Amino acid sequence: MPTALITGASTGIGRATSLRLAAAGWTVLAGVRDPAAGERLLAEAVAGRVLPLTLDVTDAGQIEQARERVQEETARAGGAGTGRLDALVNNAGIGVGGPLELVSSADLRMQFEVNVFGQIAVTRALLPALRAARGRIVLLSSIGGRVAVPFNGPYAASKHAIEALGDALRGELYSSNIHVSMVEPGSVKTPIWSKARDTADGLEIPPELQEEYGHVPAAFAKVLTDTERRGVSPEQVAATIERALTARRPRARYLVGRDARGMVLAHALLPTGAFDRVLRRVLGV
Repeated sequence: MPTALITGASTGIGRATSLRLAAAGWTVLAGVRDPAAGERLLAEAVAGRVLPLTLDVTDAGQIEQARERVQEETARAGGAGTGRLDALVNNAGIGVGGPLELVSSADLRMQFEVNVFGQIAVTRALLPALRAARGRIVLLSSIGGRVAVPFNGPYAASKHAIEALGDALRGELYSSNIHVSMVEPGSVKTPIWSKARDTADGLEIPPELQEEYGHVPAAFAKVLTDTERRGVSPEQVAATIERALTARRPRARYLVGRDARGMVLAHALLPTGAFDRVLRRVLGV
């Protein structure tokens, strides 16, 4: 049976993908930061198909332990060497928002540590096992990786970086017979939105910038609420990830959700000034 490692499997898309692949016969190494989330996965999954492991993608030691776990699972199945991994789903991510002028350097760096550098580190560690299996890599991007909007700059920038890295990897790993796909959801009903609302609620506007940004927290919170309401389910994204992992000829990119398709179309058809005006109207800024 094929084996996949999925990062960020505690909730949302990672959790849904872990359960879906396990039900389809995969052995899933589910990376979670909280062991309790791993226990919940075990309780819901097909017995023996989901194997939780503690994996913070910013922790080099835990990434090395994940690599060793892949090797152990291969040895248990009668293999040897560097291990074999049929699929890597780089899903772990966080969202930082707010006016770039006010986002702290620490938050901006953490955005990239998790969403970009963490994905690179996990991919590098597991490439030998992926190469041995002629496996596949799925990078969780976002419509934000194609179109950036005001007050979502840090998150969008990290996803733009993933788009570039995915394109580069697709060419670099061609000779290794490793397919690389990017999944680009629009709005998805996951806990990332409630976390983003907490960030918006905690945004402090200095007195001297009230005129410029005083309206932003309320506007941002409304946009997040509306976005979550129209979002697709994590299970729909999980179905797309499974398709990317099993298609005879996987695509480079998979857009998920009507809002993602609409955003790409509007960005392509409208002049920049007109597109910006539409965004300002939607955001109420």
